[in-house]
Amino acid sequence: MSEQALRLGTRRSKLAMAQSGQVADAVRQVTGRPVELVEITTYGDTSREHLAQIGGTGVFVTALRDALLRGEVDFAVHSLKDLPTAQPDDLALAAVPVREDPRDVLVARDGLTFEGLGAPSPKGTARVGTGSPRRMAQLNAYARSHGLAVETVPIRGNVDSRIGYVRSGELDGVVLAAAGLHRIGRIDEVTDFLPVDTVLPAPGQGALAIECAADNADLIAALAELDDPFTRAAVTAERSLLAALEAGCSAPVGALADLLADGQIVTEMRLRGVVGTTDGSTLVQLSTTGPVPETHDQAMALGRELAAEMLAKGAAGLMGEREH
Repeated sequence: MSEQALRLGTRRSKLAMAQSGQVADAVRQVTGRPVELVEITTYGDTSREHLAQIGGTGVFVTALRDALLRGEVDFAVHSLKDLPTAQPDDLALAAVPVREDPRDVLVARDGLTFEGLGAPSPKGTARVGTGSPRRMAQLNAYARSHGLAVETVPIRGNVDSRIGYVRSGELDGVVLAAAGLHRIGRIDEVTDFLPVDTVLPAPGQGALAIECAADNADLIAALAELDDPFTRAAVTAERSLLAALEAGCSAPVGALADLLADGQIVTEMRLRGVVGTTDGSTLVQLSTTGPVPETHDQAMALGRELAAEMLAKGAAGLMGEREH
């Protein structure tokens, strides 16, 4: 390979730049080639409409993919949870690096936890902001079942503006992804890590996707060094569940596959899924456990099987706002 720089396409947000910078460093190490960041503005970054109205999170991905296909960049880094579940034939998902913490977190006033925020008090109902119907469904269900006075409020914007609602007193708390706060060095502002038993993350949350043209065999081979097979198996199962549920229900989906270990030996993979109405009145939650998938097809099958069970258990009847 020549020593010309590899061009890495990235969104311009602070979080995207941080993620891409970390990947660029890793790619320099495995390839020995310089890597330059190419900033690309996506419609999702410039539009102020709610994500659900502008086509879900795919709006962040399209411009990067277009730049890849036009040859303006050599590879791109996405938050994996933003990727549509169908992979285009002309692009390769070359690597899924080791996943960051997949949990959702709360940043609340006065250092409060979610329980503390919702405890009955003279302040009345606590207002918690999130742009995600998936988070709303599960937070509202949890508040309902634990007698907490919490109201979820739809918001959007970058991390700064979301946390700004709490700092200004406009909201009592906001829910964000732990991974993003880790990557921009703000994890110390978290007041509560929400257990996955309370809120299952979005499929693929905390993982990155490194994508390049499907016909660039040399680059695919080089980027493959950054792939973590366990993370890839987990997110493949989660996204397979999402795809199968999206085909049969429009309610928001949460999913997490994790590895069950006996000491140092990984023995099984557990996949958990949830769909619910945004108000939290109905949740369908199931899990399945099986051998760790060794192939893409096995990971896909794990997700499809759990989705079929969830649809049979009532998920098919749930309507909600889509969150891809």
